[in-house]
Amino acid sequence: MKTVLPGGTIGILGGGQLGRMMALSARTLGFQVQALDPDPACPARWVVDQCYTADFGDTRAAAQLARACDVVTLEIEKIPLASLRAAAEQAPLRPSAAVLEMVQHRGRQKAWLAKQGFPLGPWQELNGAAELGTAVAALGGKCFVKSCEGGYDGRGQVVVKAATEAGQAWKDLGESAVVAEATLDLESELSVLVARSPKGETVVYPPAYNHHEERILAWSLLPGPVPPQVAAKAAEIARDMANALQVEGLLVVEMFLLKDGRLLVNELAPRPHNSFHATEVACLTSQFEQAVRAVCNLPLGSVEVVRPAAIVNLLGDLWLTEGGPRFEQVLAMPGVRLHLYGKRDARKGRKMGHLSAVGTTPEEALARVKAASRALGM
Repeated sequence: MKTVLPGGTIGILGGGQLGRMMALSARTLGFQVQALDPDPACPARWVVDQCYTADFGDTRAAAQLARACDVVTLEIEKIPLASLRAAAEQAPLRPSAAVLEMVQHRGRQKAWLAKQGFPLGPWQELNGAAELGTAVAALGGKCFVKSCEGGYDGRGQVVVKAATEAGQAWKDLGESAVVAEATLDLESELSVLVARSPKGETVVYPPAYNHHEERILAWSLLPGPVPPQVAAKAAEIARDMANALQVEGLLVVEMFLLKDGRLLVNELAPRPHNSFHATEVACLTSQFEQAVRAVCNLPLGSVEVVRPAAIVNLLGDLWLTEGGPRFEQVLAMPGVRLHLYGKRDARKGRKMGHLSAVGTTPEEALARVKAASRALGM
């Protein structure tokens, strides 16, 4: 149960915006940081000591990274298991390859959740168009169909409104294993972040309230405006899940709050999460510092919300408009901050950064960040 003290070196598999922000927090705590990413211009490259440009499936590169580090973690769960195991032979890997093996496959993930007794909506795993058609009919005629592997920010999933659409959905998703989920009567979408250290210490952040557009997170509010009993139950589910998985690091549990008051688990992410970016301005300990503390087996930080906050994602669409974004307008707005990820290539739907805003109430924070997004023409 190795503890890595400030001055040590942390390796990050993945150099996207989450790796970048984790690296910046690690630097504040006095750590050295190395990263591995296939993109030679990945966001983390400009803030780490060493960045290896290699495919995530390159086991030799993963081992090389780990040999130079005291502990290895990740910012994206799509790292091949062979690379995770190669890294784990050289340094402690937190979270473990076993956690990732379950999370990476939606069918395995849901089967594990069901076996452990965590609440799920109706679902089925399917391996063919005919099976999918039968399942869609059995699940009520309208379903969300998702690839078991891959998919991110709305990719790798389609909405099927009738069994007759199953064949096309099967083709669109690559004719590989899928999970079909019944449509639910939602009140809201929440997420809960739990941090767990190798010695078993856990802390749980209040639930974030999330709003999606075209299946991509548009804005998030912390703390979410939910009844205290709902927040307590969500925290209990997330903590129990992290302990059952023996997670070392972070675990985000996406949940559905139904109109009848039930909480159901949607998906898991064993890494920092878009819906908790507000912790940078809302909480005593951001999710990125907490990730560093957890994987290094250091005491976990306070999750107290000092002031409510909200975030709005900035997508590449904004950069494609004439003249591009006019950030000076939002920087003049009280309580609003700009967070850019250092990405060089703006594309439609690509997350380029986010705005955050604080307020005396969650509602005020949300109103401020929405006003700032309107000022940018969103």
